[in-house]
Amino acid sequence: MSAAWDVVFRKGVHLPQISWWLDAQMRTDRSFVSHAHSDHIARHKEILCSPGTARFFHARLPGKRLVTELPFGRSHAMEFGVTATLHPAGHILGSSQILLESPERGSLLYTGDFKLRPGLAAEPCATPRADTLIMETTFALPRYVLPPEEEVIAGIIAFCRDTIAEGGIPALLCYSLGKSQEVLRALAPAGLPVMLHAETLRLTHLYEKLGVTFPAFREFDPRDVGGHVVICPPHSDSLLSRIPAVRTAVITGWAVDPGAIYRYRCAAAFPLSDHADYPSLLRFVELVQPKRVYTLHGFAREFAATLRTRGIDALALGHANQLEFPLPA
Repeated sequence: MSAAWDVVFRKGVHLPQISWWLDAQMRTDRSFVSHAHSDHIARHKEILCSPGTARFFHARLPGKRLVTELPFGRSHAMEFGVTATLHPAGHILGSSQILLESPERGSLLYTGDFKLRPGLAAEPCATPRADTLIMETTFALPRYVLPPEEEVIAGIIAFCRDTIAEGGIPALLCYSLGKSQEVLRALAPAGLPVMLHAETLRLTHLYEKLGVTFPAFREFDPRDVGGHVVICPPHSDSLLSRIPAVRTAVITGWAVDPGAIYRYRCAAAFPLSDHADYPSLLRFVELVQPKRVYTLHGFAREFAATLRTRGIDALALGHANQLEFPLPA
């Protein structure tokens, strides 16, 4: 290994040595797509992704493009002697990390959005070792320690049961792809009837086609919503306006912050996230054992500084990095 990976950040990560982008947010010739959330996709000419992500990508952004679907764990030859292997990221169903291996530059792992703790509606996250790590750092401050998911789910179920018992309708605000399906599966032990927003319903049916099972659900119907739990995306104002006695709860990792219910204007906020919390971010670095780390999104600069205090070469992409030097004795 005689050369390092060049990493350029501009609305996505660019690797000029192989002319590929990673999660580019604007149209490019070729981009790896880690998952199909809207801030990670664009109308690229060619994409590399997992089979599950390919299905969701086409559902959200139809059109003609060259698609290479790469199952987890299978190596794929790219240009310049580089091989690519996808590993599950644990973020949503089909979400993947990409491990690039080069005889000249060693290995590079790009995580995309990931969650180290196992979820209910996504493949478990893998932790392959790599020389260079580009990692998502959304919750990269010590205060972001998520409570046990069993505890959070019990709180969500209690909120739904209490609201229905009081004659209200509980509405759980979740992103339509990923979080909604996680919450729907989490509600299974409660046996509560569930209605889904139309877009959430469409994507949940795709989950079913990919082999994920759910408790009973049906499309939202304002004429028969009594006694149901409603799952819908945030800002579904037109739907919520048709629900009498609605009580809303937002499902997000940001619920850890004080005053979340006031920020989101909800009756409750539950810290269930599809991103890694602070302890998981540190643990991930320990498991991958990289020689260099690039941090990306969220508190990237702060987490890079934290890693440097631990003796790890780390830089935040898209930020000016304040490097620490020991003072003379």
